[in-house]
Amino acid sequence: MTFSPPRRLATDEIPGIVDDFRTAARNAIDAGFDGVEIHGANGYLIDQFLKDQVNDRTDQYGGSLENRCRFALEIVEAVSNEVGPGRVGIRFSPFASYMGCGDSSPELLGLYLAQALNKYGIAYCHMVEPRMKLADQRFETLQSLVPMRKAFKGTFISAGGFSKEEGNRAVDEDHSDLVAFGRLFLANPDLPRRFELGAALNKYDRTTFYTLDPVVGYTDYPFLEEGKSLG
Repeated sequence: MTFSPPRRLATDEIPGIVDDFRTAARNAIDAGFDGVEIHGANGYLIDQFLKDQVNDRTDQYGGSLENRCRFALEIVEAVSNEVGPGRVGIRFSPFASYMGCGDSSPELLGLYLAQALNKYGIAYCHMVEPRMKLADQRFETLQSLVPMRKAFKGTFISAGGFSKEEGNRAVDEDHSDLVAFGRLFLANPDLPRRFELGAALNKYDRTTFYTLDPVVGYTDYPFLEEGKSLG
């Protein structure tokens, strides 16, 4: 697969990109989805605007923390106005450095975003734990999402390498309202049932996560057979 070399968007192109997010959200709701999650994490376009190790713009979308967050918040506003804030969530990974997309002050970035989102009354804010700076690798760190959780006034979701026990503890200790599971859910289509029963989990195959194959890694993980594989 051939990709085009990246370039800075011209300032006058950005409103069109914001409108693309608005249109995509409207299409999703019209297709029957209950809501949409804006992907502002993991090195993709919104994340590239947010992070000072990537964003070297000199216009109103670069430089200061406020400027670097402008694009993300314009999208949140446009999508919320289109489909209603109660149908909108957004995911961020302020501490991550996927594909070199990192920030020199990730905690300040996360705090600014969490506080700024309160203006829009969206359904939830979803953030990736500081320990998940790179894909599929956990790091020991004293940093946490607790300050962001306290700053955001709505439902807060944490993600990033949780086990069932760690997820329960995060909610019990009020570090998060909800915990998201990604890789474990890919490998275990009946993950809640397995958690409920204390059953063994299928191991995920990371080599199938990003592939053009429409089947392998998406539909071939087995369901739990009742009464078997219990822990």
